[in-house]
Amino acid sequence: MTADAPTILATSGGLMAGLRQSPVVAPLLRYAVELSGALGTPKVCYVGTAMGDNDRYQVWMYQAFAQAGWMPTHLQAYPMPNVADVTEHLLSCDVVWVGGGSVANLLALWRLHGYDQAMRTAWEAGVVLGGVSAGSLCWHQGGTTDSFTYELSPITTGLGMLPYSNCPHYDSEKRRRPLYQSLVQDGTLNAGYASDDGVGLLYRGTELVEVVSERDDCYGWHVEPGEVEAVETRLEPRRLPAAPLPR
Repeated sequence: MTADAPTILATSGGLMAGLRQSPVVAPLLRYAVELSGALGTPKVCYVGTAMGDNDRYQVWMYQAFAQAGWMPTHLQAYPMPNVADVTEHLLSCDVVWVGGGSVANLLALWRLHGYDQAMRTAWEAGVVLGGVSAGSLCWHQGGTTDSFTYELSPITTGLGMLPYSNCPHYDSEKRRRPLYQSLVQDGTLNAGYASDDGVGLLYRGTELVEVVSERDDCYGWHVEPGEVEAVETRLEPRRLPAAPLPR
């Protein structure tokens, strides 16, 4: 099954701590699977490029997906692509979930190996694309990143499937908010959307249609240039049902 329109869920969440060290899926990631309309056992692909295809994270994601009753698979770039036909692999999935890390490295490797075009093809075919942090930024025009140094800086080379800028971790990393607003105000970044930790931004096609959250007291935000400084508008989220307790 596929979504009834090109769908992206860009988030600052999706996982939560389990009782036995490894994480388990949280409401945002469950919502991505729900959006796919998958029947039976959903096939969910984890993409860990932004963390260098770290084996530990990959094992954690396989465990989390399996515990949720999903069929886990993955797409890697290190030391080489793990599938012969990336587009075919993505089209066989219901959801593609992209992890956090270095969005700059992710974008460079995706373009080198043609993953960018494969992702667009999957998106247009109705495979739900989603992710957290770098996995939120990558679909947009650009945003704020710590890919280059410990200090946050702009990145403007996103895939541009969504013609907006994006800022994850808007409430939890104190430099994100002022930098994002200044970059939107001076035109470095397009007007766009930010997400507090625990918030997801749901796009159908290129339109933001819903803001959702997996915890209380967190919000989405629209940021656009103003006459003197950026204008920030708070977007109230719909609270997703709590995830089943991890075992």
